[in-house]
Amino acid sequence: MNAIDLESPTLRGLDGIPADDREQSAASYRSDQEVRWCPGCGDYAVLAAVQSFLPRLGLRRENIVFVSGIGCSSRFPYYLNTYGMHSIHGRAPAIATGLALARPDLSVWVVTGDGDALSIGGNHLIHALRRNVNVKILLFNNRVYGLTKGQYSPTSEPGMITKSTPMGSVDHPFNPVSLALGAEATFVARAQDSDRKGLTEVLGAAAEHRGSALVEIYQHCPVFNDGAFDLLKRDGTDATHPPAVIPLRHGEPLRFGPPGGEHRVIRDPDTGALRVVAPGTGFETSRTVVHDTGTTDPTHAFSLSRLDAPDTGHVPMGIFRAVRRPSYDDLARGQLAAARRSGPADLTALLHGSETWTVAPASHPAAGETP
Repeated sequence: MNAIDLESPTLRGLDGIPADDREQSAASYRSDQEVRWCPGCGDYAVLAAVQSFLPRLGLRRENIVFVSGIGCSSRFPYYLNTYGMHSIHGRAPAIATGLALARPDLSVWVVTGDGDALSIGGNHLIHALRRNVNVKILLFNNRVYGLTKGQYSPTSEPGMITKSTPMGSVDHPFNPVSLALGAEATFVARAQDSDRKGLTEVLGAAAEHRGSALVEIYQHCPVFNDGAFDLLKRDGTDATHPPAVIPLRHGEPLRFGPPGGEHRVIRDPDTGALRVVAPGTGFETSRTVVHDTGTTDPTHAFSLSRLDAPDTGHVPMGIFRAVRRPSYDDLARGQLAAARRSGPADLTALLHGSETWTVAPASHPAAGETP
């Protein structure tokens, strides 16, 4: 985040105390509302992680806003002692964009789900990312519609049997990280609800990023899609089940698995694509790809996102991309400031524009004449 002026009246608490002069804890961000999700839902773990993380921002609660759409995850604003809005289906990024434009003193967050963000809200999501609006988007992905009781979603795997696909889904699913990188989002990451440490690290990096930040969170739905992410629990100690999670650490080689049985990510010399190779397959360790989150070209990050395609058993986890580009709201405010410096605006000239046309009144034929 940019440096914050704690003496600014807009960043003081309601009691007038600057942000860093009052103790904050996870309890400071718990609202008085009863938290209600299904037993075992991953949303509980994400909520606890977010509540524990927010004090680290060093902001007053009234300078943090959570906007949600529709879905199980969209209950979030009720459970956080910040400002918030439970908005309409798929439109949370649009509302958050307005807030970011109008209130540069706010830390604006969006909480959405795979159905809310990638179906009816698809265009709002990709354009917020494309514009690099200074909002942080937490996309909970449980690969199913939970609130409406178990229909398949835009991220459901092919063949998934649900109430709306009794013979199995024939849709090709979205990869949210690939989608965000295709929109050239400046910050893209993935975490999982059960990894408190990894999730908190990703949230911290997203908060510090100036511009759009998308964090996909794999979220367990025990009722309608139980076991969807059991793959991630493999640690590689069983030779018949290689490890699944590829940890992404900037500047480090992409290798994973137990010592002596490490898998590596290399670039295929024939196709140029990234692929995972198992130990003992004769590859050269010097060909191991080193992860770089800061490359301007998103090709590297996009190639990594394709490793978790349905035909592979590996899932990169962490920060894929983190680059700097001017944010949409900063640029818009810059234009507004420039317009104010240029003096009073001529509204009539603005309405007329640089080109005008005079439309002559139509002539009407006299009575009895043929038009």
